[in-house]
Amino acid sequence: MKHRDLSAKPDYDASAARYEAFFARDGSERPPVCIRFPKDGYVWPELPRPQYSSHKQRWCDVKTRAAHDAAYVMSVEYYADSMPIVWPNLGPEIFTAFCGCGYGFTESTTWSVPCVKSPTDPTPRVDFDNHYFKLLEEYTDELLKYGRGNFIVGLSDFHPGGDHVAALLDPENLAVALIEEPDAVLAMMDAANEDYIKVYRHFADKLIAADMPLTSWLPLISDGYYYIPSCDFSCMVSNDMFKKFFLPAIEMECNFMEHTIYHLDGPNALRHLDTLLAIDSLDALQWVPGAGRDNFAESLAIWKRAQDAGKGVQVDAHVSQLGEIMSALSPKGVWFSSIGGIQSREHADKVIAEIEKWR
Repeated sequence: MKHRDLSAKPDYDASAARYEAFFARDGSERPPVCIRFPKDGYVWPELPRPQYSSHKQRWCDVKTRAAHDAAYVMSVEYYADSMPIVWPNLGPEIFTAFCGCGYGFTESTTWSVPCVKSPTDPTPRVDFDNHYFKLLEEYTDELLKYGRGNFIVGLSDFHPGGDHVAALLDPENLAVALIEEPDAVLAMMDAANEDYIKVYRHFADKLIAADMPLTSWLPLISDGYYYIPSCDFSCMVSNDMFKKFFLPAIEMECNFMEHTIYHLDGPNALRHLDTLLAIDSLDALQWVPGAGRDNFAESLAIWKRAQDAGKGVQVDAHVSQLGEIMSALSPKGVWFSSIGGIQSREHADKVIAEIEKWR
């Protein structure tokens, strides 16, 4: 990892080495552990708080948002290996908006409006002059003004591949098209993959030029290309269909990136786990049990399957579960993205000391 001086993370280099060891699964460092506390004595700056006439206006006021993002990230103490990261969030289907689809806003999320009736219609392509593309550029540039020398600016949430095609067509229409127009769907996937690589390079290279490590909504860091492959639509299809239509895009993304962690969301996506773990160039797995399914035993078994396949795992656990985790798993390739139940810095130090003994 490159040396970096960040005012919000004076011990950046030591933590960066642990993330590098996580991806390599070499065990030379203890697993990275993310713990955060409110910064003692932090004085919030006086910032504008405009009155907005719509959710869209608030979401798109990226200059005000960037100022507030910067104030918040500097208000936190990044204990252990937690990193000071802000990523320019314009909603989960912003990549689809780049293609000219309508885009809607609520208080807490956004959605794209399908703009293709049939997969045999011309596939909308990314327009680098699109309003939302330019808006994401502006948001990223604003954050970089605050972030240089202070904190890390990350990549937005792109949702490419199968989820992008589902957003263009509407998920119900895609489900029908997989049966009735399979070749047309594959052609849409090819176009989506080509556009995604162009968009990813554009924003990743901008961050690299500003001497940022690469990160995003899942806050691992890498000096090389890094991202979070996913296909939430995969919960709707069989493993055979997944392999035919969506796996090639995921493999392409993993081969293109230096580091990847797959976002596996919900029980109906578990049918694809072994297929995903067989991707040689995939580094790690993030397992999300789904709303109302906080089943620790199930998660532990899935983490074990991933480790047995040579992959790293994101572990989100309570301090009371650490003993079972350390008995069942190897420390190589574990990232503790959060540990619940830590009450103080002294408590955190004791927990970290126990993790350091893990062999």
